[in-house]
Amino acid sequence: MRVNLGALSLFVALVGVSSFIFLVVAIATDFWYIIDASKLEASQNGTDALSSHSGLWRTCRVRSECYPLINPFWHENANITESHRQLLYMHGTFVILMPLSLILMIFGGMTGFISILARAYLLLLMTGLLFLFGGNLHRMQCTLLKMSTNQSFPFLLTKALVTLTGISVYIAYSAAAFQEAVCLLRSKDLLVEIDIRFGWSLALVWISFVAEVLTGAVFLLAARVVGLKRQREQAL
Repeated sequence: MRVNLGALSLFVALVGVSSFIFLVVAIATDFWYIIDASKLEASQNGTDALSSHSGLWRTCRVRSECYPLINPFWHENANITESHRQLLYMHGTFVILMPLSLILMIFGGMTGFISILARAYLLLLMTGLLFLFGGNLHRMQCTLLKMSTNQSFPFLLTKALVTLTGISVYIAYSAAAFQEAVCLLRSKDLLVEIDIRFGWSLALVWISFVAEVLTGAVFLLAARVVGLKRQREQAL
């Protein structure tokens, strides 16, 4: 079955733009992590809002104003525990990775647009690899290891892996923050009346990640189509 390059171009544009929009909305919203304490509020017969939802930059109380999270880059001289410092390192990592993913998406979109117009095989191939496998898993593991030892981490020239790394670090950060909260409470009885879950903002990031992988695969397919067409033209 012959694949039409024009149809591929339209498809990759729609998927790529959708991925970008999903990621922008996810980064800008505050529903990554949701704490529903409505049962606890009802049992205490209090008027204080205990439920909250958090994003990358701030935490918002229900029926109350939002307040920013602690700046993860200005805590070296702060009097905090080592576990809190580790949480701030993780927070700073995914706060960097998510906007970096947007930047790489813009760059990949520009190179993809030029490569489709020029029907440049190598540029299409490079764009597909940028969206998919610009780095490798070993470098990603080294990044996480250096992050945990308070060292600077290398720049990952990969789109999907940057997003996946950011999601993974955020999930690990949420789990560590939950364990820290349990230790501070020194009791798990209150957790029975509290519903803690990930929100729709994180779901949008997962959708964006899947769309990124699909975008990279379509770019590679487009490179294959252009390469086969050149071979046929050279054979004639």
